[in-house]
Formats: sequence, C-alpha cells, structure tokens
Amino acid sequence: MKKLNFNYALVFTIVFMVFGILVSCQSEGEPSEEINEVVVDEPNPDPDPDPVPDPVPDSDSEETDEDTGAYTTCNPDGENATRTSNDLPNPVNVGTIDDRSCYANYKESTLMGSVWGVYNITDGSNKFDATLQPRIERSLPRAAKLGVGTYVKFNGTVRILEVGDTSGTNNDGTYIAQAKGKHTGGGGSPDPAICLFLAKPVYGTGSNSNKQVSFDVYAERILTRGGEGSSGREIVFLKNIEKNKPTDFQLEVGFRVDSNDASKKIHYCDAIIGGESFNWNIPDPERATESKIRYGAYRVKGGRAQIRWANTTFDKVEKD
Repeated sequence: MKKLNFNYALVFTIVFMVFGILVSCQSEGEPSEEINEVVVDEPNPDPDPDPVPDPVPDSDSEETDEDTGAYTTCNPDGENATRTSNDLPNPVNVGTIDDRSCYANYKESTLMGSVWGVYNITDGSNKFDATLQPRIERSLPRAAKLGVGTYVKFNGTVRILEVGDTSGTNNDGTYIAQAKGKHTGGGGSPDPAICLFLAKPVYGTGSNSNKQVSFDVYAERILTRGGEGSSGREIVFLKNIEKNKPTDFQLEVGFRVDSNDASKKIHYCDAIIGGESFNWNIPDPERATESKIRYGAYRVKGGRAQIRWANTTFDKVEKD
C-alpha cells in the first residue's frame, strides 16, 4: 500500500512539473492581451496612402498674353505709315484695320485653344491726329439699304485685360465695339457713333488694390442723332466681366417693323454679351441712312488698354 501511494505521488509530481514547463513556454511565445501594442514607423511612411489631389487650377484663367511692366507711349514696332499699312496678310479677325496707335501694331496670339487678335493702345499714341483718341479697330462693311429686314451682325469672343484709367473720373475706360451710322438733317460727327460699348476698370482689394480685376461694361447711347457728350448721350450699365475671361459678344444693327405701328420701322441696336441680351431702339429711325459696326480697342485717356478678339464673324443682309 505504501508503494502504491508513493507511485501516485510520483506521477502527480511529474504531471505538475510538465504542466509548469508548458505554461512557462507559452508565456514566452505569446504576449498577454494586457500588453500595449507598439507601432513601429516604416522607413518611408505614407501618412495618406490615397490622398485627395489638390484642385487643378483653371487653365483658362491662368493663361494670358497680357503686356505687363513698364512701357513707352510709342515703339518702333508700333509705327505704321498709314492706318491700314501694318495689318497681317491673313488676319484671323474679320474687317479692315484702322490703326491709329504707335504703341503696337495688330498681332495675334494662340491661347485657350483659339487664335486671338491683339489690340493694344496707350494714352497719347495717335500720331495721325492728336485731337482724336488712339485706336486699333476693324471696320465692317456697311448696310446702305433701309428696308425692314436689313441688318449687319457681328459675332466674336472678347477678352479684356486692361483699359484706360484716369483715377476714377468719367474719362476712365476703353470702347471695345461700337454701332455707327450716318443720318439726314445734320448734327454731330461726319461719321457718327450710335452706341459704344465701354469697359471701365474695377480694382481689387488688399494685395490686388492696384490691379484691374474685372470690368464694368456700359452702353454709351445717343439721345438724339449726332448726340455727343453728356448732353447728347447716356451711359447705361450692362454687366461686369472678369479680367481675361473669354466672353461671347454679339452686336446686330438693322431695321424691323415697329410693333406698335406696322406702318413704321425701328432702327435697332441689339447686343448679347455673355449670354445676356441688351436690346435698344435707336432714336429718330426715319433719319437713318446706314448701319455699321466697328470693334477692337478705342479710347485710352490714361494708361494703356489691351483687348483681345477671337472667333469673329460678320453677316450682312440688305433689303429695299
């Protein structure tokens, strides 16, 4: 009996020792759940494996062909013998050039997927007639007939980079296009304007306080045939255009039936700028003898003006 008890005790001791060894091995091989996890930095960490990319800048607004920095009123490459002598052989813009500026001649630039006509003028750069404002414009064929259904129509895309500035006076701004037309009964210029589209500068704030950032576009309209100056014209705000933003522009001048009296006709001047319509009936339609359109850059009573035109087309219909 003593031998049997001894054997039980021996077996129990051996089993206990084996169990202790197994527990000890397990404790060395697998950390307890109570041990905090240690995060090891990778040699080349990627804090954001799938980052959201930065916004891509609007390439249209970033591209520009603007003249910047100091400039002179006239330049050797801006001289021209006559008002029509220095046009390009096959200009992308329609119409006959009228260049009365010694700052720069007409040239072209490729930008934003289009070829642009470049119209740059400076204050005092009209060497042909110092009493008149500088300009580089294109004149389009006139419609001489006066019947209902007669019209001239110009389409284009305009970008405005800089306009004349006289420190916030009424002389600020540059004309980008105009409707013209002679009339009977005298009065005014021999080649009178009817409605001029005037772009005036809007300056930024803060670090942009000395920069033209957009342009208020106005219609300068005659009050009577041959009207000139503040007593003969009114200036009506149309809309604001951002600097360097390509903006569709359409101008149509012609004759239609007077909706109030079918026996009469209306001489109209309708514009569409950036998708907005601005229709206007010209005074004294019975005195009209023609309809014409010009566009480009005209008037700079201070500083410099830079206008760009692309995608220009012209249509004319004449009816008796």
